Amino acid sequence: MSIRQPTERPVRRPASVNRVTGAALVGTVIEFYDFALYATAAAIVFGPVFFPGFAPATATLAAFGTFATGFVARPLGSVLFGHIGDRLGRRVVLQSTVLVTGLATFAVGLLPGYRELGVAAPVCLVVLRFVQGLGIGGEWTGAVLIAGEHAPADRRGLWASYPQTGPAIGFLLANGCVLALSAALPEGQFLAWGWRVPFWCAGLLTLTGFLLRSRIVETPVFQGLARDDALARSPLRTVLRRHRARVLLVAGAVMCTYAVHYTATTWAMSHLVGRPGFTATGTLLCLMAAMTVMAAATPVAAALGDRYGRRTLSVVGCLAMGVTTVPYLALLGTGGLPTLWACTTVMLLALITMLGVQGAYIPELFAPGLRTSGTAVSYNLGAVLGGALTPLINSRLSQTTGDGVPWAVAAYLVGVCAVSLLCLLRLPDTHAGEPA
Repeated sequence: MSIRQPTERPVRRPASVNRVTGAALVGTVIEFYDFALYATAAAIVFGPVFFPGFAPATATLAAFGTFATGFVARPLGSVLFGHIGDRLGRRVVLQSTVLVTGLATFAVGLLPGYRELGVAAPVCLVVLRFVQGLGIGGEWTGAVLIAGEHAPADRRGLWASYPQTGPAIGFLLANGCVLALSAALPEGQFLAWGWRVPFWCAGLLTLTGFLLRSRIVETPVFQGLARDDALARSPLRTVLRRHRARVLLVAGAVMCTYAVHYTATTWAMSHLVGRPGFTATGTLLCLMAAMTVMAAATPVAAALGDRYGRRTLSVVGCLAMGVTTVPYLALLGTGGLPTLWACTTVMLLALITMLGVQGAYIPELFAPGLRTSGTAVSYNLGAVLGGALTPLINSRLSQTTGDGVPWAVAAYLVGVCAVSLLCLLRLPDTHAGEPA
């Protein structure tokens, strides 16, 4: 079974596509800089700063608990910004999400620690993380839609993949900043104030992103819907009433990418740092090098999706993640940093084979008038299922094996990939060459 969309598409100049996709990419870089920065801080900083009375392992679990709060907020953000995108336009979503996420991140850098505010400090941290999650709930959807709906039909996957490189680039910027500061400052100064500097930088990045996105024009698809008075009155209600099964299938398909991503980045760092041969600096450099390869491979995976089909690439990527999970975890912590880099790179390449085509594939599964709501809700539900508790679950499961191979974590990830594969096989393919 396949999905075909209306064939009429306004003609546009390639330069306008370049400008729109560039602005969408810059925005996702900024948004995921914020998100990745919080994840790294949760792994190495938030424990001693906001939970100083806890044992180290318990403090890390508590910090990852605040990390999970952002995922709880994402479905709510997807509902809010999905409705805005289908009623007011994709452009409004992009302008709103960068402000919401960026200002919340900036505020984290101003938040006093437990010693200054007591229990109010972690409470405020949770609130800010929740607000950050609201913005992220609409960010990815707005970015890939405005890129994909402007793009030529036969290259939609490629153009929609450029915002997909934003998470990797944001991860590199955020962790590069943390790495530079942790190397330049004594540990006491870094924990006292140095970790806050990257959060403060988010304020400047947010202003830059907002100005760039203010220059984006609305997509031809939404303009056509508005001109024909074809905007959905209650897009979310319609999606949940008519396409509930598809929303759940997309969510189930997406969750493996988040489970693998946060295992190979956030959890792996907290799991390895402190072991012989694994310093925080060396481990972070390995993860950044692996993410660089993943970013470079994203457009390649998307172009293959344009040629061979997006569901085909998704199935291949899902299978690859499931197959490589066991050797990845078996080798994790052995052989030192070179082995860590090689294993993480292989895992992230498997991941991007699937994730690289999702920016075009998921929106094509929903009609234009319901596209923002359908894409946002299903994608972010998958993010919650796969990413919210994965660092916590992995941390708890790995404690059962001590310093040995975390076979329980391997079983968990293989199980998640199996569920995602079953969901993918129930979803239809889409015609890459047809317009959105």
